[in-house]
Amino acid sequence: MSFFLKDNFILESDIAEQLYFNYAQNKPIIDYHSHLSPSAIANDINFENITQAWLKGDHYKWRAMRALGIEEEYITGAASDYEKFSKWAQTVPHTLRNPLFHWTHMELKNTFGITELLNQDTSRKIYDTTSEKLQSQSFSAKGLLSNFNVEMVGTTDDPIDSLEDHLKIRHDNSKVKVLPTFRPDKIFNIDYGNKFRNYVQKLGELTNITITDLESLLQAFKVRVDYFDKAGCVSSDHGLSAIPHKGKSGKSDIEKIFKEVLNGNDSKAPEIKESFTYFMLVEFCKMYHQRGWVQQFHLGALRNSNAYKVSVLGRDTGFDSVGDYKQAETLSLLLNELETNNKLSKTILYNLNPADNTLFATMTGNFQGEGIRGKIQYGSGWWFLDQLDGMTNQINALSNQGLISTFIGMLTDSRSFLSYSRHEYFRRLLCNLFAEDMRKGYLPNDIIWIGSVISDICYYNAKKYFNLNQS
Repeated sequence: MSFFLKDNFILESDIAEQLYFNYAQNKPIIDYHSHLSPSAIANDINFENITQAWLKGDHYKWRAMRALGIEEEYITGAASDYEKFSKWAQTVPHTLRNPLFHWTHMELKNTFGITELLNQDTSRKIYDTTSEKLQSQSFSAKGLLSNFNVEMVGTTDDPIDSLEDHLKIRHDNSKVKVLPTFRPDKIFNIDYGNKFRNYVQKLGELTNITITDLESLLQAFKVRVDYFDKAGCVSSDHGLSAIPHKGKSGKSDIEKIFKEVLNGNDSKAPEIKESFTYFMLVEFCKMYHQRGWVQQFHLGALRNSNAYKVSVLGRDTGFDSVGDYKQAETLSLLLNELETNNKLSKTILYNLNPADNTLFATMTGNFQGEGIRGKIQYGSGWWFLDQLDGMTNQINALSNQGLISTFIGMLTDSRSFLSYSRHEYFRRLLCNLFAEDMRKGYLPNDIIWIGSVISDICYYNAKKYFNLNQS
């Protein structure tokens, strides 16, 4: 059986091939949202084997294995690394028409030069070959980023993170810019009892501020925002089901209950959770605007759905799905409040429910800014939508309702250093979509002009959007 990943993979015409190979393939990668480990990069680690580099923390693969009935021991349990890899190899032939089938073989081919299908018969050979290569310097964390032509990585960092790994990377004068991203989601959990109080206490200790009210809480976060800014941060991120309702609770009500929570009384915390989250979100956004950061909102996930499995394995272990939350009104109200007060930063909006594609695409058009190209972005297909259909639908929604030419393109949103083939996946699809319009006469058959738009989407738009020439 010949290997299916040919040079023209996804490229269905000569025009598509010209666009991809001449204008997209060799552009550097700006991965402005990921979950890569800054420590792994700072220490330039070599992964012990492909299981450690590839399967650990990968919810996509875990969910596929569970769907096949693989025992949890071989997914998140105590089985050996090879046993886990072998079970993944057993699963791969069953992932036909799932993006995992493409990603798996693209990552093996692009990273290790392997051009045979992964299955039980090939698992031992592929495990040994890849694990051996991962020990060499060119396959270290920095080596992998270099091999994939990555220019910038945006990690995801809690406000109380020390950022010592980021500082170490900067002092090493690494060719790859590794920039922290400010993600303050934990402070929104005012109804988490002692976990919330412990978090506030750590924030206070870190900033040398005694947090007793909203003002001191905001002062502490301002200290951390300044710290992140000095460490090279250019963006923030927020993972929410939906933008919360502002609610009827005013600042004085929020203040009163916040103080009660700090003193151990959680009885009224659920009543003000949305109002508290909205209040904090607005205050954060003002801080971002002052420092010229980009703000990102990942909206629409229904997290930790399987309560029993979460109780056994812990949160964020692969039991999430697409949510059906109402998004339009509260999103509009937040953006409008910021716009009215001249505090609206560059903003990227990501949706997880494909039913909301047009909603999000049209929302961006309400708040664009003078002199800023694509100030409000409809973000790329995210999480459950970063496959061919999901990306196609996102691109079409943006094309129909906005300007695809200003789009800042793809990201990995991944914990794996092997995931950069997703950028190739996106770029091939993008070129094929434009080529089909050119072939049908919907767009002029002007390779140079359309090619320049492709290059912008793949690289130049993001570079300008995040001011990377200046960071």
